[in-house]
Amino acid sequence: MTFRDRSDAGRRLANALSAYKGRNAVVLALPRGGVPVAAEVAEALDAPLDLILVRKIGVPSQPELAMGAVVDGPAPIVVRNQEVIELSGTTAEEFDAVCAEELAEIERRRKLYLGERTRAPVAGQVVIIVDDGIATGATTRAALQAIRNRKPKELVLAVPVAPPDTIERLRGEVDALICLEMPELFGAIGYFYRDFRQVGDEEVVETLKRFPVKGKTSIA
Repeated sequence: MTFRDRSDAGRRLANALSAYKGRNAVVLALPRGGVPVAAEVAEALDAPLDLILVRKIGVPSQPELAMGAVVDGPAPIVVRNQEVIELSGTTAEEFDAVCAEELAEIERRRKLYLGERTRAPVAGQVVIIVDDGIATGATTRAALQAIRNRKPKELVLAVPVAPPDTIERLRGEVDALICLEMPELFGAIGYFYRDFRQVGDEEVVETLKRFPVKGKTSIA
């Protein structure tokens, strides 16, 4: 399956999530690429849209290789991939330095994207976490653990595409998992989109404006 773009993937994902309409679900996107996908899901389910700010912690010499991830929150959650840390020879000091950089980027995004915006409720809610795809699953696992700590009624992961081994590793983190395509030969998420242009900060901000959260409940 090839998706035209992230909006197309979101509409297809929304169809697969149709059973959640009317269940007062909350949709949380992983920015930036997950936002256009999640917007289609939120619109179809008539659900509030919010963000979960998570960043990959990359190996210093290979930034695309995840040795962990960090998630925003009152007490940020850090997930370590010990195997990658050891194989890459990364020291504790080097890990902490990259983690600090990613926390700074999370703070920048929180101020830019969210500002004083009312946050969607999580505790006691059906929460659907959406991204444009998953590769290794490091950032996704961190996001799931962070949201699980906030006591949702049900935790759902929904993505258009991911490798089967990654999906199997993540099943135990959620109550339900929907993935439209699980190719054995994966390569990269962008291979499954005809248009996989980068999503900019402005698009995230403008998308969130279309989905104001009602009430005064905080995500934290």
